[in-house]
Amino acid sequence: MSVTVHSLGCRLNLSESETLRGLLAPDDDLVVVNSCAVTAEAMRQTRQTIRRARRERPAARLLVTGCAAEVEREAIARMPEVDGLVPNQAKLDPRVWNVPAPVPRPQPGHDGAYSRAFVAVQNGCDHACTFCVIPQGRGPARSRPVAEVLETIGLHLEAGAREVVLTGVDLSSWGPDLRADARLGELVAAILRRFPKLPRLRLSSIDGAEIDAQLLDLLAHEPRLMPHLHLSLQSGDDMILKRMKRRHTRRDAAALVETLRAARPDLAVGADLIAGFPTEDEAMHAANLSAIADLGIVHGHVFPYSPRAGTPAARMPQVARPTIKARAAELRAAVAAERMRWLEGLVGTPLSVLAESDGTGHAANFAPVRLPEGTARAALIDLTPRAVVEGMLQ
Repeated sequence: MSVTVHSLGCRLNLSESETLRGLLAPDDDLVVVNSCAVTAEAMRQTRQTIRRARRERPAARLLVTGCAAEVEREAIARMPEVDGLVPNQAKLDPRVWNVPAPVPRPQPGHDGAYSRAFVAVQNGCDHACTFCVIPQGRGPARSRPVAEVLETIGLHLEAGAREVVLTGVDLSSWGPDLRADARLGELVAAILRRFPKLPRLRLSSIDGAEIDAQLLDLLAHEPRLMPHLHLSLQSGDDMILKRMKRRHTRRDAAALVETLRAARPDLAVGADLIAGFPTEDEAMHAANLSAIADLGIVHGHVFPYSPRAGTPAARMPQVARPTIKARAAELRAAVAAERMRWLEGLVGTPLSVLAESDGTGHAANFAPVRLPEGTARAALIDLTPRAVVEGMLQ
């Protein structure tokens, strides 16, 4: 008898899965699949995880929550391995899991010291990007109040976390549903003020169009806010961005990166990029490719476009699947080349590295580093890498 939680997809799901592990009774014979539906590949992995979980735990009750439980509700419910669905927006409600009252506040789901805590501060999305089903799976934008976020971070720090990563479906939209003039910069400032000994605060993917003045200033000048900017860019071509209904242009993204790099030369840039969006021709793909070098994208998440039912992009003229696959490979190769140049440039540069459990760690700019043998997990150490081995500093 035990509880197993499988987490797929985004960092927000990872954070929610940790909360679920602390919430559920450990003596239940229960498997929970916290699913993802952002792409067709994510749905394939969700179904694969469900089938594997059933094989491993044939007698357990198997429940599915997450975005797939909303976006593909009927298809998931028909799977013979599934005993039931839990609505995505209700999955952290103790009443759904029949947890007896009074319910203790869930603790971070780690034992002893650990390196990095993912803290969800926002959920849902009010935008209507033409390719995206996430608003269907997550609902409208909701922000967690400052006091609640601070309490959660305090629990993680008490458990030994040395770095906190703020996550959300649309992280940079935090605030206005709580108070009309509230913005993410206010929350970040409150965290840094409340926890002066927190060594590292990091942001997950953000929308450059929503960065407020206070957040921009903190990103530029606050040393405890990591020099790591992961943009929800999606494309480097302006016409494709317009057809996606994104709210930025390529020039906007370049200007943001240029401003921050001027203040923090060690800034590392990541980005989400979609290959083969409907109507994308060779020139548009070339613009997408060139953005990688122009913006210096060294942490790249490349997604081959897949049509999602009910989205406007699914009704647009589609690019052939072999072409999409080839373009995705080109984008990944371009990111890998840019990343290798960046890592080679860090050789001989002193770095502060947070140790993780597998003998590696990450620098402030999220460069992966292989650590000296025997380095304690969650230790913050200063070192000077000597070489780049297999895409990792050593």
